[in-house]
Amino acid sequence: MKTFLLLALLFPASLFAQTDTLSITLENVRYPYPVSFINLQSEGHDFRMAYMDIKPVKSNGRSILLFHGKNFAGYYWTDVIKALSAKGYRVIVPDQVGFGKSSKPFIHYSFHLLARFNKQLLDTLGIQKVSVLGHSMGGMLATRFALLYPQITAKLLLEDPIGLEDYRTFVPYITTEEQYKTELKTTAESVRKYYQSSYFPEWKPEYEYLVTIGAGVAKSADFPRYAKVSAMTFTMIYEQPVVYEFANLKVPVVLFIGLEDKTIVGKALLSKELQATHGQYKILGKKTAAQIPGAKLIEFEGAGHIPHIQIKDKFLSSLIENL
Repeated sequence: MKTFLLLALLFPASLFAQTDTLSITLENVRYPYPVSFINLQSEGHDFRMAYMDIKPVKSNGRSILLFHGKNFAGYYWTDVIKALSAKGYRVIVPDQVGFGKSSKPFIHYSFHLLARFNKQLLDTLGIQKVSVLGHSMGGMLATRFALLYPQITAKLLLEDPIGLEDYRTFVPYITTEEQYKTELKTTAESVRKYYQSSYFPEWKPEYEYLVTIGAGVAKSADFPRYAKVSAMTFTMIYEQPVVYEFANLKVPVVLFIGLEDKTIVGKALLSKELQATHGQYKILGKKTAAQIPGAKLIEFEGAGHIPHIQIKDKFLSSLIENL
């Protein structure tokens, strides 16, 4: 049996078994808290969405929903969950359908549909009001969720969300099938190179577990299904911008931005010259905050795309202060 990967701070990244083959639903990755499932249906397909529901020892009566980025799942929220739970928050951490421990169905992926699935999850759990923290792709989903369900969204918190510009206007179009062929070429080296160049200004050994999981699934016999779904969600991001709707948000918004973030969806399709003129979060953060009525902008010097990992303590302090 393959070695279990325990995602916890007490195990440094160097102890992760990088040669392990991971299933495409991460059965052999142990999450930091118990995982439950909700049954869902769409387009004649039955499937499951995984989630963690962490109830605090001493509740403050409030709940928060955490939406992960495209290349991740609930496992990378460990420190955020611990900090919020310690402050009395009930923390709900779904793996979106198509990601993490959730099913990988061949359906039409849309932010509207994923938002509905999360609303169904909250209804099942009896949660009627929730703050939503979305990172990267999760920021696009969180924005759509808040636009669809403002009555239950207490606050919208966006951590380096993608979609702050319309990728269709400068990234060349490729079909889902073309993206699928690219996804099939995934290796540990390609994942590490992308994370080093796009997510972290300085690479550290403790980030290696992200590569272990990101690349481990590529060794699975079922990886073609995973790659196909990944290509489908790439198309979702490309074809379903939220950038034109920020002004329509009716809930309090806090925008957390790493000033060294230079993330672009489809970056490899651009020339070096175009790469240098887009994905500039030090500019996009201010521009986006100005579009959102009453938005609060918090900027982190020296931080890249994942502040909650790179500058954990500073980010968590700011997050809790703004909740």
